[in-house]
Amino acid sequence: MKNVDDIDRRLLELLQQDATRSYAALGTAVGLSAGAVHERVRKLRERGVIRRTSVDVEPAALGQGVLAFIMIDASTWMGERAADFAAIPEVQEAHVVAGSASVLVKVRTSTTTRLQDVLRRLYDIQGVSGTRATVVLETFFERPVSPMGQ
Repeated sequence: MKNVDDIDRRLLELLQQDATRSYAALGTAVGLSAGAVHERVRKLRERGVIRRTSVDVEPAALGQGVLAFIMIDASTWMGERAADFAAIPEVQEAHVVAGSASVLVKVRTSTTTRLQDVLRRLYDIQGVSGTRATVVLETFFERPVSPMGQ
């Protein structure tokens, strides 16, 4: 990471584990004062290294237990279609990809019937010519980006 030292990396690691930790607790862990940690975190936010702070919610607890990854074939370049994918609330991520498909999306729904509805809405996006959905049966783990560069 550009302009990120070992202390910043350790702070990022600690914040990814628990973003509610106080600056004092973070400071103790990295050997700095709470004020120095606060300033480092502020700078990491300003530079866009920390994009946001969020809460990791169990999807099944909110009735969103169906997870699918959908490869989308297209007849045209999809790079300008980000807003169309973002307009579908069940689409959690959308990526332009290289390979046999044009776009990869991550979708969460309550049922496979709702997933089918999402597939229909994806076909409504101009240029979409086909989809291949893979439904996840079990997730072993999901991990954040490692600030330690591993």
